[in-house]
This record gives sequence, C-alpha cells and structure tokens, in this order.
Amino acid sequence: MINGSFSAVGIAKSLRIGALNLVDEPMVAINLGPESRAARIRGEQEIDGILGADILFPTRAVLDCQRQLLILNMAPQSEERTPGMDYTGFHSVPIHVSDGYNLYVDGAINGAPAQLMVDTGAFATLLHRPFLKRIKVRLYDTPFSSAAVNLNQRGVQIARIRRLTVGSFSIVGHDVGVIDLAGLIHGGLLQGKRPVAGLLGGELLQRHHGIIDFGARRLYLKSG
Repeated sequence: MINGSFSAVGIAKSLRIGALNLVDEPMVAINLGPESRAARIRGEQEIDGILGADILFPTRAVLDCQRQLLILNMAPQSEERTPGMDYTGFHSVPIHVSDGYNLYVDGAINGAPAQLMVDTGAFATLLHRPFLKRIKVRLYDTPFSSAAVNLNQRGVQIARIRRLTVGSFSIVGHDVGVIDLAGLIHGGLLQGKRPVAGLLGGELLQRHHGIIDFGARRLYLKSG
C-alpha cells in the first residue's frame, strides 16, 4: 500500500546502486507520470523509481541534502559513525519512524505543536490546509498544482509562516506551499494534540544543509 492505495509488487533480479548490488529485491510498481511531468517543467531528469526506506534503513544510509550525496554502508552491522561526516554546528533532531517507514520530526507552526513528515521527494515544504486554517494563517492562491502521488486535491496555495520550528531549530519568516494532505496522510495522523501538519521538503532541507542519518534516526540542520 502506497499513500493509501494498493499497488503491484515485482522482483528486481539485480538492483545496483553505486558499488552496492542488491539481488531479488521486492519493488512496488507505481505510476510516476505526474512526477515525470513535474521534473520536465523544472528541467530535471525524469526518474525511473523512488529509493525507499526498505533500502535506506538496512544500509544505515546517510543523505546529505545540500551536497546531494548519498552514502550507503557496505557493512551495516557496524555501529561506527559514517566517515567524512562532521555535525559540528548542527541541530540534532530525533526522527520518529512509523510502521510504514515514514519519517516524522516534532516541531511547531507559529507556536502550534505539530509533526512534519520528512520528504526529500517533495520539491518544497508543504503544510496541511485545514491545520493552517485552524491556527488562522492567511492563505494566498497560486496557479500551481502538486505532483504528489494519490492526493485527493492538487491545488497549491502559499502562506507566510512567522516561525517554523523543527526540534530545537527555528526558521523565521518562511513562505511555504499549502495543500490538502488528506489523500497522503492516513490513520488519524492529521488530528490530535500534535498532528502531522505537513511535509518537510527538499528546498528547506537543502537550504539548511539537512543531513538524514537513517542508522541513527536523526535529522541534522543548521543555519546558513
């Protein structure tokens, strides 16, 4: 099940990622048409698939969003820190991993407690429209639509957030996209004392030198 919809599964006899070769790897077959159209609009290369948590966690992968560097551990049983990674000056944020291997971090939107799903596949940070209406944030219309898989509504608005907090790291005066996440986030996660309020996307992760350590289950962020 991907974002609430069932999809077919196939077996890749060989999946090579750099020097790592995976054999008989189960893979979900989904329609990447919308993502490919979005990639062409931004002038990016079309993609053939999405590398998921089923590979990133077992290999204790480290993803440096600013350097656009993915490190896969060829000896994942080792508990040693990944060579070449220096976290001096970074804020360390614990990552909560759901049963479906989605990544969440605790935060706040204008002081309202929330969780954010860490989604490097999201081009920009996107917040849930009903959540922002509840905390009385003004929304502005745009001509854009989202290419995320299985969204019920694709229209994108813009909101100016006074303070977006991720763990102990704060971002002041940030414009974010606004969509309805009801077709993407399930199981009551959009409600509660600390609801999932949006997706922490690639634009913010790259700007603040986001590093995702899948082995340690930590997100690292810093200013500048």
